[in-house]
Amino acid sequence: MTALKQKLTILLVLLISTTVFSQRNKEVKVTGHIIDKDVNQPLEYATVAFYQNGNVITGGISDLKGNFDIKIEPGTYNIRIEYISYETVEINNKSITEDTHLGDIRIGINVEALDAVEVIAERTTVEIKLDKKIYNIGKDLTTSGGTVSDALNNVPSVTVDVDGAISLRGNENVRILINGKPSAMAGFGDTNVLSQLPAEAIERVEVITSPSARYDAEGTAGILNIILRQKETLGFNSSFNLTIGNPDNVNLSANLNYRTEKFNLFSNLGFRYFGAPRISFSDTRYFDRIINGETIAPEYERIREDSDVSRLNRNYNSNIGIEYFLTEKSSITASLFYRYGEDEDLTINLSDRFNNGSIEEQTERRESQLENGNNYQISLNYINRFNDSGHELTADFQYENRTEDQITNITEDYNFTDKVNPDPFQQEIVTTEEDRKEYLIQADYVLPLGEDSRFEAGFRGNYENNNTDYVLEQEDITTGNLFVNDTLTNIFNYKENVTALYTQYGSKFGKFSFLLGLRLENTQLKGDIDSRLTQEELQEAFGYPIETNFDNNYLGLFPTVNLIYNLRTDEGGEESITLGYNRRINRPRGWYVNPFPSRSSRTNVWQGNPNLQPAFSNGFDLGYIRRWDKLTLTSSVYYNRETGSVERIQENTGFQTSDGIDIIRSIPVNLSTNKRIGAEVGMMYNPAKWLRLNGSFNFFQFETDGEFNDVDYSAKNSSWFTRFSSKVTLPWNIDWQTNMNYRGAQQQVQSDREGIFSMDLAFSKDILNNNGTISLNAQDVFNSRIYKSVTTTDFFERYGEFQWRQRQVNISFIYRFNQQKRRNEGRRGPDNFDDDGGEFQGGGKTKA
Repeated sequence: MTALKQKLTILLVLLISTTVFSQRNKEVKVTGHIIDKDVNQPLEYATVAFYQNGNVITGGISDLKGNFDIKIEPGTYNIRIEYISYETVEINNKSITEDTHLGDIRIGINVEALDAVEVIAERTTVEIKLDKKIYNIGKDLTTSGGTVSDALNNVPSVTVDVDGAISLRGNENVRILINGKPSAMAGFGDTNVLSQLPAEAIERVEVITSPSARYDAEGTAGILNIILRQKETLGFNSSFNLTIGNPDNVNLSANLNYRTEKFNLFSNLGFRYFGAPRISFSDTRYFDRIINGETIAPEYERIREDSDVSRLNRNYNSNIGIEYFLTEKSSITASLFYRYGEDEDLTINLSDRFNNGSIEEQTERRESQLENGNNYQISLNYINRFNDSGHELTADFQYENRTEDQITNITEDYNFTDKVNPDPFQQEIVTTEEDRKEYLIQADYVLPLGEDSRFEAGFRGNYENNNTDYVLEQEDITTGNLFVNDTLTNIFNYKENVTALYTQYGSKFGKFSFLLGLRLENTQLKGDIDSRLTQEELQEAFGYPIETNFDNNYLGLFPTVNLIYNLRTDEGGEESITLGYNRRINRPRGWYVNPFPSRSSRTNVWQGNPNLQPAFSNGFDLGYIRRWDKLTLTSSVYYNRETGSVERIQENTGFQTSDGIDIIRSIPVNLSTNKRIGAEVGMMYNPAKWLRLNGSFNFFQFETDGEFNDVDYSAKNSSWFTRFSSKVTLPWNIDWQTNMNYRGAQQQVQSDREGIFSMDLAFSKDILNNNGTISLNAQDVFNSRIYKSVTTTDFFERYGEFQWRQRQVNISFIYRFNQQKRRNEGRRGPDNFDDDGGEFQGGGKTKA
């Protein structure tokens, strides 16, 4: 209240003094520029007061760019510059006899004053921009001690499947970026790595459903850009986190930061040990087949499989770096990310085989898998801000490497059988060595044109090479010795090289803003299969044409259009309409093009398809946003048409196991044209200080049209998902949060999936003078996050259940040293542009 009274006094004096000074002829002008010294960004609405003999003579406030321009009578003054929660700067006994420019006045955060605005850290804020929604993650209790995947599952429009697959508006073709770039932290596109990084590392998540030309065109559903925390407080600060959970989960992490005016040292260290079990169940009924006019009955009418996986995983990760400030407006940052993992999985699969309703045979298959992985990423970044209006140049270089060694020992035995002298099963040892390298070279240039327009241009080169050395050893039943199966042993080398140029222009006219862009990308997909089998033998073995050496190039233009019209911006709130269009590409990944089948099951295998081509899509998005004081409503309708859509289908290979069971494979193919139309609505409501509510609902309909191997897979279906979250502050300042999710039933190309409901609960309390926080959470309280589906083809019908992770209960403790709770105000760059991504903003922000 004292600060508010001072501001009112200054403004009142300003009004009076303006009238008096207008009658005087001897006036001089005092100008200056007020900047946040920690992040080098202008501060708007900072107060500037001129004192004589302890009394305010005149004053003013800074504009959106941090500039002030005040007329004053010549004399000697004490000048005071103030901004809420910042340190006060005083310039005493300043003699002013002519026009004076005070230059850049740099002020920093007042750490002690932050407690007065701590409520900001309790909230999640959403910023609406031309091409994206930015969710600044608040104090989400349900993911405390959890992972990045857990946090993403609480972001509107995003769902994380039971097997870790991430979807945006129900579409899995989503691109994952870390700090705006592909990263080893995102696992080179393998989203399972996100389930091993702590949720506390996230600062905000950008949901980009209509990406501008600045972004890679990969991902027909859009982009999720995960921005990790960075500390901006001068001096040394740190936080430590310990989490213990059941099933086995131990997580230790530390964030250390030391910042001076000249450099910033930062590090994130973590260790995680977990042993979450995984279960699956399938019940398959086989049909008679007609081959050359003859009816062939299956060896078994029904096979029921029950699989339990015990997992013991240990992961170490660290990220260390330094940002060095070359000048006040330029800096260079170097960082190293390293991750080492050890996994031990044991899968026990019981298979019951039936004929005429009676069980005839049961086998037990044991699959023991050891895996060691090393990931590291070296990053260099240079940024030069030519001025404070947004004119800047950035350059990035990244090198990433992942090596992974995996050895799998597979045995199978009969528990009982009605066969006489049945053929024994071969022992198998599978050894896989994978080496993946990726280079990124990127440069972006931003040039403001006046106060409300901006031009951008840039280059990106992303070059990836994945080499997989696969060796299969099998037992010679007669001798018991192992031999190398050289028909399936192979080396598969796959390269994906993407080179891109882009340009875009954004401007604002009153209530209307637009951002137009064009991106040119050349994609090279190159593969080489080193196998004893010839191309003809591979085709005969796998049942479809296979290119052992391919080199495909695709040159494409990707236009983007993003518009926003502000219907109103006043004390009653804000209201705007957005419209976006973009063209995107979905490139096949290495796992999808490797034709050699998996060995995790004798009867059901995964097999890649080297004939896959990229899929292209055109998407439209129309949104409406309305903000009130305590309520924010977001809504949109969208349409997406994808050609050459990649779908996973199941078919009979025509081969059988040694005991006469048909081998079924899942294979990705460019199956169809996929049309998707949908609508979503979200709400954030704060009726009281002690209560927060938010929810979202998404409904979509999709239609596929295509066939493969003379089978028509055309379908038209719809689905929906919804989520609701509440946070209540109980007596004694205990926070209670509840998250509920429901993913509606969905009919896919060959299967019908049941709906999935889950609920998370969490309680939290700050202790030790608010320097520590202890929390208890339960994820999937009812243990109901189970994937259930029925798959129907011409030759079998299968009911399946799959649970990636069982109910998890965690207790966490976080201690902060020289840190306050997080501030999520977010700072807005000049001219309504985003200061971290270079995107034209044109929208607003609300707290929820």
